[in-house]
Amino acid sequence: MARRDEILAYADELLDTASFQDYGPIGLQVAGAAEVRKIVCAVSSSLDLFHRAAAAGAHLLLVHHGLFWNADSRVVDDLLRDRLRVLFDADVTLAAYHLPLDAHREVGNNALLARALGVAVDGPFAAIGVGGRLTTPTSIDELAGRLHGALDREPLVFAHGRDVVERVAVVTGGGGRYLADAAREGYDAFVTGEPEEPSLHLAKELGIHFLAGGHYATERLGVQALAEHLGERFGLEWEFLELPNPV
Repeated sequence: MARRDEILAYADELLDTASFQDYGPIGLQVAGAAEVRKIVCAVSSSLDLFHRAAAAGAHLLLVHHGLFWNADSRVVDDLLRDRLRVLFDADVTLAAYHLPLDAHREVGNNALLARALGVAVDGPFAAIGVGGRLTTPTSIDELAGRLHGALDREPLVFAHGRDVVERVAVVTGGGGRYLADAAREGYDAFVTGEPEEPSLHLAKELGIHFLAGGHYATERLGVQALAEHLGERFGLEWEFLELPNPV
């Protein structure tokens, strides 16, 4: 057992949350039990997730995509009421780490996906992403195969770059808008979650490979790494809840 506030304070420090201006509240979003025996993690908030977390015996629920976003209405409507009721009834604390979890160099989505692809990261890309060189230069087919293996999902690939891929930039989730930046910075391939409508023609005209593994799929890694880290740090059981999403 560990104190909720101690765990969250440690997570805030680990992820350096004070350095980020995000699209919604970072960290604690809904307060539940003061004592935590089990951590459950998942990618995105939803009513289905909250029911499953409660059934799994969660005291602390960690997500990448939280319940509140700055652009949303402040009205507690039927949808929000139903979601909150499940958390309140089960006394589950909800904590969300969005951009800080994308950007972290150890437990972050981008660093972990780059590592899985064999990229030796040499610096940040597009603020929250990473870029580097493959430890062994390879073909676009091999890189796509690595992405498929890392995510267990067939990626969308626009193969318009060099025959040999050496430098790769990674921005998980909705990072399609950074394709042109990757080309300008001399990367051979750009890996993200979702394409944007211009991505096909941009890749062709800029001479760069574009790979999209899915917003959900590319952002499964960080929240699991964070939950595992916190579980080990505080001696707590943790569990990842898979709610597959084709987007």
